[in-house]
Amino acid sequence: MAPLADLYQVSMAYGHWRAGRHRAPAAAELFFRRPPFRGSFALGAGLAEGLRGLRAFRFSAADVAYLRSVLPSSMDDAFFDYLATLDASEVTVTAIPEGSVVFPRVPFLQVKGPLLVVQLLETTLLCLVNYASLVATNAARFRLLAGPDVKLMEMGLRRAQGPDGALSASRYSYIGGFDCTSNILAGKLYGIPVRGTIAHSFVMSFRGLEEAQPRELLPRAGGDPVDLAGLAVSWLQRVCELLQTPPGKANQGELAAFVSYAVTFPCDFQGLLDTYCVRRSGLPNFCAVALALHQLGYQAIGVRLDSGDLAQQSKEIRGVFRACGAHFQVPWFGTIPIAVSNDISEQSLEEFRREGSEIDMIGIGTNLVTCPLQPSLGCVYKLVEVNGSPCLKLTEDEEKMTIPGMKAIYRLYDTAGHPFMDLMALEEEPSPRAGQELGIRVLGRLEETTRVIPSTVEPLHRTYFRDGQVCEPLPSLPEVRTHAQVSLNLLSPAHRRLHEPQPYPV
Repeated sequence: MAPLADLYQVSMAYGHWRAGRHRAPAAAELFFRRPPFRGSFALGAGLAEGLRGLRAFRFSAADVAYLRSVLPSSMDDAFFDYLATLDASEVTVTAIPEGSVVFPRVPFLQVKGPLLVVQLLETTLLCLVNYASLVATNAARFRLLAGPDVKLMEMGLRRAQGPDGALSASRYSYIGGFDCTSNILAGKLYGIPVRGTIAHSFVMSFRGLEEAQPRELLPRAGGDPVDLAGLAVSWLQRVCELLQTPPGKANQGELAAFVSYAVTFPCDFQGLLDTYCVRRSGLPNFCAVALALHQLGYQAIGVRLDSGDLAQQSKEIRGVFRACGAHFQVPWFGTIPIAVSNDISEQSLEEFRREGSEIDMIGIGTNLVTCPLQPSLGCVYKLVEVNGSPCLKLTEDEEKMTIPGMKAIYRLYDTAGHPFMDLMALEEEPSPRAGQELGIRVLGRLEETTRVIPSTVEPLHRTYFRDGQVCEPLPSLPEVRTHAQVSLNLLSPAHRRLHEPQPYPV
């Protein structure tokens, strides 16, 4: 894992080694400067992978040989021998639990150890945390917009930045609140529920009912096989009569595709309605096959739309389902889930809410995994202490100034149970207490002293890594997902809203 670094870190490591200060005790913090997507918060993610990277940190003989080949030949051979002995056994990491809401300038994690090793870990940790936190935050925003009852499916594998980006997107969008993924490998590796039915190409590949083979299906309760295609044709006549649409307008290839799919997966039949015309073809064909399945004891699981005015179509489709359910005395028909996809964005979800819809599930790909509204979170990793002395970066750009010294991090809660401020204090300072009046200075308003009285005080950092091992039990992926939703729900509406939120003070 050690070579996952930028070359300048090895150059700096050599400088520290030459100066004999490579084992000086040092500390660094990983944080971001601005909240992503113009919101107020981020979801911290990637901690578990970062800890695994620490446990695996070492330079193999092949790694050392490669570094010899790319670094100046004048470098001392003893330095490369020293690199071969390095590991993270003297490193300590404290961090905010993965899935927690994190705010600008508050360290997501702190790293203590020998200066040379602390320096070498910079890019590895940033790489494993930056995108993870960004996509988890993006997913959380989609979840907040969709509300708690709509199912969200991540389907960005084909649009992601390579297979590693795709797997990370599946994993961290699940933490952010998505329910499932289309990514089979992510399901296998991480245990995320996987979903998927058919695409337009399956429907387009059929021309007529004669191609629907096999076409017979055993009734669920047992008995002789039934010709599902013939049954669907008879139901199509009745459905079209109810909907007052000509049966001849329903595409026979589409009907064949639905029959073929239903025979193959009678307990998991979902229709893709918009290959041709939703109203005249996709909808009556689906209803015909779903009612034929019902006659044999099966229940369709839903429909999907991938084009057009999704909100309006969902309302029209729900009306048809309710009409069919009432007319044909099939009560569950009116509640068939409606899923949508088609380049869904935050704006799409806002429009669904504004217009009203009957959508039960939303598949999101490109705008989730590529994070086009903000392609990078911009986490940084800065030294804050060396040899017991605080380190401070002074610059004309005030935003890039660092806050020196190792810190204890606290979250202060009001009487309603909402966090209202994060407090950074030096490690040696006494811990704040609930009910205690505190004199604080808010970042961005350091010239003022403000008085606050928290109802509850929560220490945020836990020690996760010590002596080369993970020392705190790591939660499962579903547990991190649950923690993320709890953390988000604790925020006050003013801090949780996605547009022009009230800034959260640190």
